[in-house]
Amino acid sequence: MLSGGPSSTAGVNGGPFLTPDVAVVGAGPVGLAIAWRCAARGLRVVVHDPAPGSGASWVAAGMLAPVAEAYFGEHELTGLLTASAARWPAFAAELTEATGADLGYRTDGTLLVGLTADDLAEARRLWAYQQGLGLPVTPLRPSELRDREPALATRVRGGAFAPTDHQVDPRRLVAALRTAAVRAGATLAPSAVDRLSDLDAGVTVVAAGCGAAALAGLPVRPVKGQVVRLRAPGGVAPGFRHVIRGYADGEHVYLVPRVDGEVVVGATVEERTDTTVTAEAVLRLLRAAVDLLPELAGYDLVETVAGLRPGTPDNAPILGPLPGRPGVLAATGHHRHGIVLTPVTADLIADLITTGVADPLLAPFTPDRFTTEEGNPWN
Repeated sequence: MLSGGPSSTAGVNGGPFLTPDVAVVGAGPVGLAIAWRCAARGLRVVVHDPAPGSGASWVAAGMLAPVAEAYFGEHELTGLLTASAARWPAFAAELTEATGADLGYRTDGTLLVGLTADDLAEARRLWAYQQGLGLPVTPLRPSELRDREPALATRVRGGAFAPTDHQVDPRRLVAALRTAAVRAGATLAPSAVDRLSDLDAGVTVVAAGCGAAALAGLPVRPVKGQVVRLRAPGGVAPGFRHVIRGYADGEHVYLVPRVDGEVVVGATVEERTDTTVTAEAVLRLLRAAVDLLPELAGYDLVETVAGLRPGTPDNAPILGPLPGRPGVLAATGHHRHGIVLTPVTADLIADLITTGVADPLLAPFTPDRFTTEEGNPWN
C-alpha cells in the first residue's frame, strides 16, 4: 500500500488499527466513491466532511457527456472522459446492487441542437472536431430531430445525436455512494479539516473540490454555475426523454429530463466566488430553454440554485501524489466533469493506494504539471 506514515503498519484485513489507512477529505461523489472502493478492498477508511454532498454535486445536472464535452485543445481530457463514461454502466449496476438505490441512470442519449443559422454553424464546427476524434455524433436534419423529440421548437435549424452521452441524478448518486461506503466499512466523520497535518492516516486523499486550494495549495478556483429546476405539471414525466444541449441565439443551455417530472436547466459559467442566484441568469436560462422546448413555459419553477465548480488552469482534474507531500494524493479540480469522471477517478486513486503503482491514465493529470520551471510549487 502507498504509505505516508506509521499507519502502514495498521491492521488491514484484521488486527489492531493504529490509525486509518486512508483519510478522505470531502464527501462529494468523488470522495465517497474513493472511500467505497478503498473500504471494499479491506482498508480502514475515514471520510471527513461536515456536510456530505452539499458542494458542486448538489447543483450538478448529472450529464455523462464525453462527446458533447469534448472541446478544442482538450484531447487528453476527452480521453479520460471517454474512459470513465465507458465504466459507467458497470459502475451504476454495481452501486445499485450494493445499495438497492435508483440512481436515475438513463441511456436515452443526447440531442445537440442549434436554434438559428448562426447557432447551427457554431455547433457544426464543434461536431466536426468531435467526429475527427472518432467520437459518435451523428448530424440530423430538423425533421429527424423532431422525429426523436416532437416537443422541439419548429424554429430549430438542425442538430446531432450523441448516443453514448447519458445521465444520472447526482443527488441520488451521492446518497447511494454514502450508503455503499458505509456498508463497505468506511466511517463518515462530520468534521471540517482545516489543515492536512491534523490528520493521522497512512494516506490522505484531498477530494475537497474548491477547498483543495486552501488545504493543499492546489491551483483550484471556484467557477460559479447557476441552475434552474422545473417540474412537469401534474406529476407526469417531462414531454421529452433525451438530454437536450443547445445553442439558442448564442446562449448555451442544457435541458435534462428526469422520470419523476423534474427538468434541470443550466448552466451559467462565471468567474465568481459567490453563490447568489441572479434574476438575469435565470431569465437567460429560461428564455433559451423555452426557445428550444416551448412547453417548458408551462412547467412549475421549483428551484433556483448556484454552486461552485472546482476549476483548474487547463480545465482538467488534478489526480495523484502531491510533490513534496508523501502520502498525500489529490483527487480534485474536476470542473464540469465531476459526475462523469467519478468511476475512473475512484478506480485510479484506489489502485494507486493499494498497489503503489500509478496507472498510465493518471500521467497527464498529476499535480506536478503545474510546477514552475524553477521547481517551486504552483502557489
